[in-house]
Amino acid sequence: MPRLLVLFLDGVGLGDEDAVRNPFVSASMPALAALLEGRRLTRSASPFEGARATLLALDPCLGVDGAPQSASGQAAILTGRNVPAEIGGHYGPKPNPPIAEILRHDSLFHRVLARGGTAALLNAYPPRYFHAIHSRRRLYSAIPLAASAAGLSLKTAEDLQKGEALSADFTGEGWAAQPGFPPAPVLTPAAAGHSLARLSAGYDLTWFDYWLTDYAGHRGTLRAAVDLLHAFDGVLGGLVESWADRQDLILLTSDHGNLEDLGVRGHTRNPVPALLIGPAILRQRFASGLTDLTHIAPAVMRLLFSQDPSEERGDR
Repeated sequence: MPRLLVLFLDGVGLGDEDAVRNPFVSASMPALAALLEGRRLTRSASPFEGARATLLALDPCLGVDGAPQSASGQAAILTGRNVPAEIGGHYGPKPNPPIAEILRHDSLFHRVLARGGTAALLNAYPPRYFHAIHSRRRLYSAIPLAASAAGLSLKTAEDLQKGEALSADFTGEGWAAQPGFPPAPVLTPAAAGHSLARLSAGYDLTWFDYWLTDYAGHRGTLRAAVDLLHAFDGVLGGLVESWADRQDLILLTSDHGNLEDLGVRGHTRNPVPALLIGPAILRQRFASGLTDLTHIAPAVMRLLFSQDPSEERGDR
């Protein structure tokens, strides 16, 4: 059975070929360019199928008016359900009660574990995060809510120190710079990519939540966004190098657009990427019928378990 690593980049759409507004055009990203055979991560690059990667454009709007939001978009990815339509609109950034209720009972983490598979969310969270959650001063985002509701233990500072998790910025530099945080190793971007590959080999489904892309889209400058993408490309390069000829799949995707158009500070209605990296037969199986966010969860279950189509759609 193949394994899947989901590299979730919050707030990344497929934008225009505009170096002034789109940091994916102005940033030097050699690892990504090699996968896309010279193309950049833009709207015009999709659809693409090459020797090592496939790129599709997915609809995050799901027939609902307004700009897509994180909580409802992530819930759609995690469940295969049109959550924005179910709750009457896009919603975020944190889950409201209807979204939270959905994720407490249904997600890819629930489904993989129910089938006897293994799963992990590889993000490490500092002690003050858990304190804020337990004191109800902070709400879970959709992804950690789904993971914890399925019975997965969120990774801690101890896991980070043991090399069994990664910090939000992959490398640990941001973690180490925070006053009062427990000590943690600082990695190069390439070494962080190697760690992602190593950790993903231990589970059927692994997930990493990279929310800094959305943060940079809301608050950053073009220079800051370019620097962030340079570092991320180093991680991607290390990951692909370590992946080598593994008969497993990497999915890079997002919930809504933002970072790809710094001309606006809000989310966009641009399509989001589904970048598949791995053996061609696995990419083709996963990509079949993949056009919007609700198709990701069925594709994951199809890849991991080759299950019945009615189960893939979440039919009840």
